[in-house]
Amino acid sequence: MKRAALYVRVSTDKQTAENQITALTKVAEARRWSITAQYSDTSISGAKGRDKRPGLDQMLKDARRGRFDVLMAWAIDRLGRSLIDLLHTIEELKACGVDLYLDQQAIDSTTPAGKLMFQVTGAFAEFERSMIQQRIHAGLDRARANGKTLGRPLNDPRAVKVARDQLRAGVGINRVAKAVGLSNSTVAKIKRELSVSSDGVA
Repeated sequence: MKRAALYVRVSTDKQTAENQITALTKVAEARRWSITAQYSDTSISGAKGRDKRPGLDQMLKDARRGRFDVLMAWAIDRLGRSLIDLLHTIEELKACGVDLYLDQQAIDSTTPAGKLMFQVTGAFAEFERSMIQQRIHAGLDRARANGKTLGRPLNDPRAVKVARDQLRAGVGINRVAKAVGLSNSTVAKIKRELSVSSDGVA
């Protein structure tokens, strides 16, 4: 029997996740899956990154710990509305060996067709990382061609900007550092600065 986890999200406190939970529970029962965990984010937009969505963050941490076999969500926009964010969430689940069931899109990676979907999204995520690296390298090459003396990667505004964008989208520190060519400590510092800036605005 597969161990299933539910992830539900509502954008405002006036909405309820009960309909999502009821529908997903019926599917799990029909498939003889045992629901062993439930994660939720309330009054949180799907455009927010992982660091602003504690339910999503805990779900991915538990996926890495092998606490469930399949993640169930009502629809793809419950996981996120940013393409980059979605790709990385799906890719992380795949890396953890966790299947994905999305009710409204009829996506189920416990089936052969669903597994193909996982492979395609992984290819898109790899393509995205490759494009980021190409843009950074092209920018550095142009700077050198114009006679600019380049310092450490920390001083390169293009790499820092891409790192900020990726962090805001909820991409992890290690993945961002690898993609943009900065050290983990530098990316961690950028993330702290973003958090301070966000708190100040709030």
